[in-house]
Amino acid sequence: MQLTGSQIVIECLKEQGVDTVFGYPGGAILNVYDELYKHKDEITHILTSHEQGAAHAADGYARATGKVGVCLATSGPGATNLVTGIATAYMDSIPIVAITCNVGVSLLGKDSFQEIDIAGVTMPITKHNYIVKDVNNLADTIRKAFVIAKEGRPGPVLIDIPKDVTANKAEFTAQEPKVVKPSEDICEKDLESAVRMIRESEKPYIFVGGGAVLSGASKELYEFVKKVDAPVTDSLMGKGAFPGTDPLYTGMLGMHGTKASNFGVSECDLLIVTGARFSDRVTGNTATFAKDAKILQIDIDPAEMDKNVMIDLGLVGDIKAVLKKINEHLPQQSHPEWMNKIKDYKAKYPLTYHKDVLTGPFAVEEIYRQTNGEAIITTEVGQHQMWAAQYYKYTKPRTLLTSGGLGTMGYGLGAAIGAKTGCPDKIVVNIAGDGCFRMNMNEIATAVRHDVPIIQVVVNNHVLGMVRQWQDLFYDERYSATVLRDAVDYVKLAEAMGAVGLRATTQEEFKECFAKALTCGKPVLIDCMIDCDDKVWPMVAPGAPISEAFDEQDLKAKEN
Repeated sequence: MQLTGSQIVIECLKEQGVDTVFGYPGGAILNVYDELYKHKDEITHILTSHEQGAAHAADGYARATGKVGVCLATSGPGATNLVTGIATAYMDSIPIVAITCNVGVSLLGKDSFQEIDIAGVTMPITKHNYIVKDVNNLADTIRKAFVIAKEGRPGPVLIDIPKDVTANKAEFTAQEPKVVKPSEDICEKDLESAVRMIRESEKPYIFVGGGAVLSGASKELYEFVKKVDAPVTDSLMGKGAFPGTDPLYTGMLGMHGTKASNFGVSECDLLIVTGARFSDRVTGNTATFAKDAKILQIDIDPAEMDKNVMIDLGLVGDIKAVLKKINEHLPQQSHPEWMNKIKDYKAKYPLTYHKDVLTGPFAVEEIYRQTNGEAIITTEVGQHQMWAAQYYKYTKPRTLLTSGGLGTMGYGLGAAIGAKTGCPDKIVVNIAGDGCFRMNMNEIATAVRHDVPIIQVVVNNHVLGMVRQWQDLFYDERYSATVLRDAVDYVKLAEAMGAVGLRATTQEEFKECFAKALTCGKPVLIDCMIDCDDKVWPMVAPGAPISEAFDEQDLKAKEN
């Protein structure tokens, strides 16, 4: 049957099982929005306050559900406003499809009103992108985009469609969407070598990254850990792939990782890495990282092998499939002496904070207690992000949604809206610093407009906390452009946008505020007031070995 380009866009989205899109209309994409209006009973459109919020919402939807997230934007500034969100998804390997519309084909390259080469702009931050100049190619392009976003290492794909293409007609035939199955082809020789390395190890450590979450490998990972009999650490992106309540779990690795994890990885003789890319925030000084260990890396992307850290063996493949095969070949291992040493490290170096006042760690632990550890937590970037990683115990994958690779301030609120839209039965809490919250706080209006009952906690210390922490420790307390002593009242701000605004200045007040937020059924903002000098501990100085992690007590001892 003959359909217009805009009709083909909607039919292809329905074909792919898309039930929700996030976006903001404009002139170039008007035909698509007109068609979307006719299908509003089949596809829900969430009108965000800014296109960046739409990209982050699509990202949060994808992370929480495991589906492909979709965002829409018009030409020019509408398209460029998606860029930060697309880059965020690219750095964390999140499958989204961004659909933009452009000026007509005859106007391309002529500096037309609101024209931008968005395909050129986004080329470095997408798995692939397209500009569709012929309506006859549109359906196949959209179908390919969804496959590319999902297959292998996931990531964002952009489709740019000139406005006249959305009006032109072409023959359209519906198709069943292609089922993307991970490859189970694994080099048997490498598999045998991996099993041999594990059997020969006396002090193994398992490091879990975001790839274990994306591959759905939690069950296989749990069995693997128990078979290897090894302690487990994770990256920020790997949270929840292995339960944070398990006795073998030792906390996060790296700059703000636990001493137990940092010391243990520095002393192990075999580091088994599942779906992590050896970020500089994890490794510290790469020359000293796990210097006494052989490294076995499991990753779907061969480009990650030997990229940041030289490894001894790389197993390329889907992590779920690789671990399943290793589990079939690996006999039960036992390392009682090593496990006791790591257990002693955990007991000797627990995470600590000041217990007598309202702090970020207290707020996170209270959120954990009142949600029974069952919430989806989204975050912005900074101190609050690290506290959310340290003090909330993630027992399931896809429950911490955070910008790990790009470190995007302003990510969490849009992501929370996307997560709650995709998982309406889950409690969704966005934990933000006051500096980050300012970036996209207009999305509170989006949550109210669409009746999305998220809980927004603003950890308010009136400073850019993490940058100020560095200025305090490494820049002789020169607080350049990091103090936010102004008159913004976040409670009034929330109320002005139609949300419920609450303020907590004590531990008891925060308990009461959060309990109220859980039961009111509306978007809620809690202004959580903490001291500007609170810091994230432990810490590794930039460029230092992770074995030199220090905390507040170490700093005081050094000063004395």
